[in-house]
Amino acid sequence: MKQLTVAFAFLAATGLNAQEIIEWDDTQSTHWPEQCRRVEIPSSLDGQNQPAWFYKSKSSLPQPLIVSLHTWSGGFDQKDTLSWEAIRKDFNYIHPHFRGPNNTPQACGSEYALRDIDDAITYAIKNGNVDTSEIHITGVSGGGYSTLLAYMKTKHRVKTFSAWVPISNLVDWYYESVGRANKYAYHIALATTGMDFDTKNYDFNEEEARARSPYFMQTPTQERKASKLYIYAGIHDGYTGSVPIIHSIAFFNKMVEDLGGDNSDEVPCDDIVWMLTTRTSPKETNEKIGDRDIHYHKTFNNVSITIFEGTHEILVNEVLP
Repeated sequence: MKQLTVAFAFLAATGLNAQEIIEWDDTQSTHWPEQCRRVEIPSSLDGQNQPAWFYKSKSSLPQPLIVSLHTWSGGFDQKDTLSWEAIRKDFNYIHPHFRGPNNTPQACGSEYALRDIDDAITYAIKNGNVDTSEIHITGVSGGGYSTLLAYMKTKHRVKTFSAWVPISNLVDWYYESVGRANKYAYHIALATTGMDFDTKNYDFNEEEARARSPYFMQTPTQERKASKLYIYAGIHDGYTGSVPIIHSIAFFNKMVEDLGGDNSDEVPCDDIVWMLTTRTSPKETNEKIGDRDIHYHKTFNNVSITIFEGTHEILVNEVLP
């Protein structure tokens, strides 16, 4: 199954690479709600201050904490549409930097970046009005990648992880990005080698890429018994977006295997081929997420995958609890 899903990734990697700047991935905009404040959080690993945007609930009762993780090329200052939603609900909210864009060795799933995410959660708990039974981590694209990493590595008790159009395997995504001639292969080369490559002549460290890939990590099954993982992907991603849906499907199937399921609990090969080649549902369904049709949905234990009518995107109104 794993060999097949890797092969199918290349099939899905023939789409467009040019994308317009969109609201949830606008790295140029630094517009933030006036209720948020910028904070500095010293790393518990190397002492380096990491900035974040933070909102403390004004409620007299403890409220949920939303940990929103920036996209692949973004940082803490990148506009985050979820900040307005969190404030509207008066939830605690934090948007950490965790070493910024994923093009340096200290970013891109490094030990430093993962510790920074945990440090940000610790900061929010200490300085917010947090119901610690209601901690929620979410992200889209590169933030979805970081959400999967947090699922594998965080020390905190997190109720839900919501990964939207995530990257799960940096090795596959490197080759998929080479095929599209986009910037992400170059970023992976920089992050996994620490070398100052020319943009037209570079290579990556495959072993390091595997070490930074959620797909190849050991699943902390005992630590996540009380957590839920939601994986979402737009069915056209990989054609009109940069991350083929095989990343989501392969990670779901890994979770099934690691959590003790069998082949009948996985997304089967026939359904994978159908969705990758036709971009339609392999069977009729009337389910929806918001105003979008759901093409495929499967749940095993506390892990679910939802393939919806869409591309490389997050449905902002469907994120918060």
